[in-house]
Amino acid sequence: MPEPHDAQALLAQVSQLLIREAQCLDERRWEEWLDLMTPDVEFWVPAWHGENELTCDPQREMSLMYYPSRQGLEDRVYRVRTGRSVASDPLPRTCHFVTNIRSALQSDGTCQVDANWQTLCWRRDESTTYFGHYQYVLTPQTQDDAWRIRRKKVVVLNSLIVNALDFYLL
Repeated sequence: MPEPHDAQALLAQVSQLLIREAQCLDERRWEEWLDLMTPDVEFWVPAWHGENELTCDPQREMSLMYYPSRQGLEDRVYRVRTGRSVASDPLPRTCHFVTNIRSALQSDGTCQVDANWQTLCWRRDESTTYFGHYQYVLTPQTQDDAWRIRRKKVVVLNSLIVNALDFYLL
């Protein structure tokens, strides 16, 4: 892992992870995507509580999506991969963009990452754009000298969600 004073190297590593994640989603390489996550990963897409306020607690308030561990994501991937997800039939073609990546090493060794995102989606002769902000907590993995995603919060800025929202769109 980069030293705390090596902000450029940290940003390069983090950027590569986010780009790899987007590529895995676009290419439907679900297992590789899951491998970027820690076993205790939290994947959360809060809902809007009002025009300018997000829900704060996925345990007590409405969320667009919430998985408290990798097991929930694995189950979702299984249902999509085996055709057991009616909402994912047919699977859309997607193109993810990740930009304005900012990273900060934390005192506990984790890395806080914020970024903007946009996903273009094509399904049933219809094009849809989703966009918003990412907030990640990454944790270092000593076995392969890489970062893994411990927490991913996805803020969807669209006011109208046209189709069923799923992990591969975010």
